Amino acid sequence: MFLQFASLIFELSQSNQTLIITKQLHALIIRALLFYDPFYATRIVRFYAINNDLQSARKLFDKTPDRSVYLWNSMIRAYARDHKFNHAFSLFSEMLSTESKPDNFTFACILHACSENSDQVRLRIAHGGVIVSGLGTDFVSSSALVTAYSKLGLVDEAYRVFCGMPESDLVMWNSMVSGYGCGGFWDKGLELFRRMRITGEKPDGYTLVGLISGFGDPNLLEIGKGIHGICLKYGFDSNSHVASSLVSMYSKCNCLNSAYRVFRSLSQADLVLWSALITGFSHSGDSEEALLLFREMIIKGKRADPILIASVLAACARLAIVKPGREIHGYMLRCGIELEIMVSSALLDMYSKCGFADLGVRVFEIMPERNVISYNSVISGLGSHGLTSQAFKMFVEMLEKRFKPDESTFSALLSACCHAGLVKDGQKLFRRMNDEFGIPPRVEHYVLMVKLLGMAGELEEAYNLIQSMPEQPDSGIWGALLSCCSVHRNSELGEVVAYRLFETEPEKSAYKVMLANIYAEDGRWDDVKKLRDDMMEGGLRKTPGLSWIGDYGI
Repeated sequence: MFLQFASLIFELSQSNQTLIITKQLHALIIRALLFYDPFYATRIVRFYAINNDLQSARKLFDKTPDRSVYLWNSMIRAYARDHKFNHAFSLFSEMLSTESKPDNFTFACILHACSENSDQVRLRIAHGGVIVSGLGTDFVSSSALVTAYSKLGLVDEAYRVFCGMPESDLVMWNSMVSGYGCGGFWDKGLELFRRMRITGEKPDGYTLVGLISGFGDPNLLEIGKGIHGICLKYGFDSNSHVASSLVSMYSKCNCLNSAYRVFRSLSQADLVLWSALITGFSHSGDSEEALLLFREMIIKGKRADPILIASVLAACARLAIVKPGREIHGYMLRCGIELEIMVSSALLDMYSKCGFADLGVRVFEIMPERNVISYNSVISGLGSHGLTSQAFKMFVEMLEKRFKPDESTFSALLSACCHAGLVKDGQKLFRRMNDEFGIPPRVEHYVLMVKLLGMAGELEEAYNLIQSMPEQPDSGIWGALLSCCSVHRNSELGEVVAYRLFETEPEKSAYKVMLANIYAEDGRWDDVKKLRDDMMEGGLRKTPGLSWIGDYGI
């Protein structure tokens, strides 16, 4: 009898068992009075977890009196995989008070949960537990520590764990190389990769993916091409994960032709590779190409995930063309992912930026779940269409629902005030942002306040606000004030602001053109001539206007 059930369990573990089959097997074990056996309980708990029925898994776990470490690990892992981190941590604490002591796989689960939950405090406590348990030099625990510290940006701590190992296996090398790559320490990752090759450890696809992830700066393009050469040397150019990393790297480095060539070199492209290329074109501003590639992907039978859908909706928003956005909305409905909060937020943002604020609000109203991002999107959309009172009502509702506003919330509200010319409301929001919500103003908030005050004619107050900034104002802030001076024909203050801009960006002719126009409006023609002569001597020319009308024969 025991061997028959063991054989059945093994067969199920090798196949894609369903929840129905799992329940049937559970019933058979209960009838055979084997439900107290931790061996069977562990397998059934795992099957329930695979089928996302954690409630049944926990019931079986609680009813099993003799719990092995494997049973504890299965339940903790199930909670961690489902992002129920508090349940995982609570169960781990309960385990520590029993006779079943955690092993290296228990700590690996907890460390993974800490990194996924961005919990540095618990991560350090778990690290202490690893050392106390005598697992400080265990490969499984140490690799999990290196990965967890790296994911949280604590690469120095990860490196100390790495150096504390008497020897490193490939998993450990990969974890550390990836940690440096994800943290932006490309030079350290490259040096570690060099050391790895000297020791005779042969890299695999994960090594190169981790290394490539550190090269996202256009200035590092040549080094990135060298890494691409190493991929070709080791024969990983046909590996979809490596190819996706190369596509992402070339996209971030604004080398989309190379990204496209890597993509087309593969006979079969998976969703990750399609997403890397489409997102690359979208982020680089080539939204039309991103939408064409997305269309090609759908025709070839690939199903987009929520992240990719959000990216192509952002491309539609940048183009301000609603037709492809509505087609994507239809695709979302057919695939049943319109309720995902990420894509719903992107959808309402797309409708708003394409001029259909009412459709954006309708999407917001039917969202089963909302977050700060969705509220920010609807507030921004209403404000940009001049529906300021409705935008403020959404802000009040957001606070009533106990959502904490962030920097983007106040950017959307201040922008709405700029559209409506609500100076007092904008000033009140600007004060509340710091005093009530503890959000220090950023550059974008100062730019919006300067525009709000300046366009209302409060130029001196706008200038004083800039002077009160804790940091040195950049050209965007001074440029906003200069444009307001131009609107109100204030040549005196405009001259002061313009010369500030000349100091910070002397090569930019647009500011001199704006000042010349201010002088002209004030009748100061001698100053106009002098400024234009200076521009001519400096080799600066005003860019001539262009029109597409002639090109299309209209």
